[in-house]
Amino acid sequence: MEREKFSSRLGFILISAGCAIGLGNVWRFPYVVGQYGGAIFVLIYLLFLVLLGAPIMTMEFAVGRASQKSAVKAFETITPDKPKWKYIGYFQSAGNYMLMMFYTTVGGWMIAYFFKMLNGEFQGISPQGVTDIFNQSLQDPFMQVFWMIVVVALGFGICSLGLQNGVEKMTKIMMSSLFVIIIVLIVRAVTLPGGGEGLAFYLIPNLDSISQYGLLEVIFAAMGQAFFTLSLGIGAIAIFGSYIGKERRLFGETLNVCVLDTVVAICSGLIIFPACFAFGVNPESGPGLVFITLPSIFNEMWLGQVWGCLFFVFMSFAALSTIVAVFENIISFGMDLFDWSRKKSVIVNLILILILSLPCALGFNVLSHLNPFGAGTYIQDLEDFLVTYNFLPLGSLAYLIYCTSRYGWGFENFLAEANTGAGLKFPKWIKVYLKYILPCIIIFIFIQGYWTFFMK
Repeated sequence: MEREKFSSRLGFILISAGCAIGLGNVWRFPYVVGQYGGAIFVLIYLLFLVLLGAPIMTMEFAVGRASQKSAVKAFETITPDKPKWKYIGYFQSAGNYMLMMFYTTVGGWMIAYFFKMLNGEFQGISPQGVTDIFNQSLQDPFMQVFWMIVVVALGFGICSLGLQNGVEKMTKIMMSSLFVIIIVLIVRAVTLPGGGEGLAFYLIPNLDSISQYGLLEVIFAAMGQAFFTLSLGIGAIAIFGSYIGKERRLFGETLNVCVLDTVVAICSGLIIFPACFAFGVNPESGPGLVFITLPSIFNEMWLGQVWGCLFFVFMSFAALSTIVAVFENIISFGMDLFDWSRKKSVIVNLILILILSLPCALGFNVLSHLNPFGAGTYIQDLEDFLVTYNFLPLGSLAYLIYCTSRYGWGFENFLAEANTGAGLKFPKWIKVYLKYILPCIIIFIFIQGYWTFFMK
């Protein structure tokens, strides 16, 4: 069976960026930027994005394109004489399922909030009332499961239409809409009275935070954000390498994806900080910012319901673009491993993901007595921990070793694949850094993740 291909280079770049652009860009990035010194953090983050993220993304694309397979078969296709690497493929594919076990529920929250905004549920309600709505929705098992099912059905529905007609076409529409909505929301946020203070906080370097946290902690935070923002290490990016031809070199394509990912992250801050400062709200971390603080802010705005609806459409597209990309990877596992048709793989995985997503959706209500990390933690925290601190760094380390070591594919073979076509060359002189320094950085991030999670 001949492998499907993207109809255009733009489609490939947008869907790869869509996979990388997730909810972490929208609420986590602005918060860490604010916490760790505004523009200084952004500059350090951009440096690490190129040093850490770009080489590994290029490797994922190269493994995908050389093998013409998803992660589950890629390694054994390229190096059939080194069969042990296939277990890395299985490990990475498990990471995709684990990510979707909780991401589908969070995606459901976004769509649910769009409809809450549309129905005017937040109008005239105090911030405490908004908090109560969020808590009540978490405690309602029917609502949690219903919106999770909507997201899963939407994602697989798009993937069932095929690569070009479904995934590529819908991602182009979602990503184009995403950028239009971002621009509209930025214009509204920066023109709010008092919004300028938020911009200054966000964009002007703040040396006080470096003295408060120490330069090392700021660097670690930037390193972590750069590493995790691109969804690397689980083959979710590699699959799109398998759908492209040999016309373009891969490093330039990687940089295009990194630029789009960063633009969305930085633009989110241009929306959130001016809005928070205009209404005297401290931009805090996590779901609270999106589901409690921002609805309260939209309440205060002129035409707040319109801006709120637009914001949650933006959030829904950010979540769905990742979900569709990872679902495409999951569907390709069945097609590559068992020679299933796309239709059969969609049906089997639809049922599988629905079942696997239930513990997270019910973790805040029916299963709320399960506290994996102690009081106040939920099943979602465990699933997030496994993906963020285990699958992503260890999977990325595997790509790195595979592409630089003679026990894997080897650097020369990787370089030949990455530099096939026109465009920006992947530099050969970087080999020493990739072979000896970057693995140490990733191992450090892995250990640091555990240290931060369990010791702080």
